[in-house]
Amino acid sequence: MSSIAVLGCAWGDEAKAKIVDVLAEKSDIIARFQGGNNAGHTINLKGKKYVFHLIPSGILYPDKICVLGSGVVIDPFQLVSEIGELEKSGIRFEERFFIDPRANVVLPLHRLLDGQAENNEHQTTIGTTRKGIGPTYADAIARKGLKMYDLFDEEKLIKKLKIIYEYHGLKSENLPELTESLLKIGESVEQYLLQIPYLLNNEYDAGKNILFEGAQGSLLDIFFGTYPFETSSHTIAGGISVGLGVPPQKIDKVVGVYKSYYTRVGEGPFPTELKDEIGEKIRRQGNEYGSTTGRPRRCGWFDAVAAKYTAMINGVDEIALTLLDVLSGFSTLKICTEYRLEDNFIDEFPFDSDILKRIEPQYIELPGWEENISGMKKFSYLPSNAKKYVSAIEELLGIKISVISVGPERDQTIFR
Repeated sequence: MSSIAVLGCAWGDEAKAKIVDVLAEKSDIIARFQGGNNAGHTINLKGKKYVFHLIPSGILYPDKICVLGSGVVIDPFQLVSEIGELEKSGIRFEERFFIDPRANVVLPLHRLLDGQAENNEHQTTIGTTRKGIGPTYADAIARKGLKMYDLFDEEKLIKKLKIIYEYHGLKSENLPELTESLLKIGESVEQYLLQIPYLLNNEYDAGKNILFEGAQGSLLDIFFGTYPFETSSHTIAGGISVGLGVPPQKIDKVVGVYKSYYTRVGEGPFPTELKDEIGEKIRRQGNEYGSTTGRPRRCGWFDAVAAKYTAMINGVDEIALTLLDVLSGFSTLKICTEYRLEDNFIDEFPFDSDILKRIEPQYIELPGWEENISGMKKFSYLPSNAKKYVSAIEELLGIKISVISVGPERDQTIFR
């Protein structure tokens, strides 16, 4: 396979970065296609913790090329800060990191608007990261957005900033200062700008291996998620073509990343959520706190109805099952296999969040295991009940689980 997509298939936080990091070893290029610095991708490498918000996590390999497509919205201040921090760790960016000049720019104005929307009692609170991502995408759709290629022409930049501020009915007294800051950032990042569609299509045709790195999760997709409790971009496989300019036939394999249990940050329906000591135990053992916001994640049982839905809309070929080690020490485990809505049983994921709030999950129960599995290297070494749990998910979804993560480090990964 010359290209692989790694996609989160729940509400985000599926430990995609760990899977990207493992698979990036055999890739030449790692490309992000959507989202912004609302992403929080954590990698533990040789005892050191790296948290990525904008930069593709494949940057930790010194010989890989990493790119941000036009579908990514970029906070230039966060970008420069993140590059600077990684350079302090000895990571090189020259000639191996590129940004599509069409990518939209996140402004301080957008962060302000994001916070105002969350605090507005007349609007639905969805629990965003308040990074300005939604307002930036909204401006792009309204054709009022600022592009990365605008950061090099002072006259054009001033004109566009005035249009954006006036569009939102805000004063623009600080525009000279903002303009100066953006022009300086433009000077520092100009070396990274490159037309990504040409790069990726040419390299694919030349036989290079490309890894598409998703951010957030499929149940947060702007069209197919739990509206309005979702992100503002296309998080599913179709978003790769939209955000990178790579046609669908050049996406050779889709690896869907699922946690061994489910989590969610922010507001929105969560059918299998556990608001008891079991949910708290999962949170504690899995260290379930947002890498971007620090907020505690809501935890619950694996939802096979939701999982089959996201596998379908992404065309998942193989599954990477993560954080299986977190479930050690539970006497009984549950998997939701269907929903009950009043007197009806349904196996389709509802299109309306209000319906999803009313359903009752129907479970199968499986015996748990006590053993610490974080050091086990082969599937055959796992406790019998752990293997049965994996097999149950595999049978319910009808898709092979080819990768199992039993810890945060690269070598804590089982390949089947």
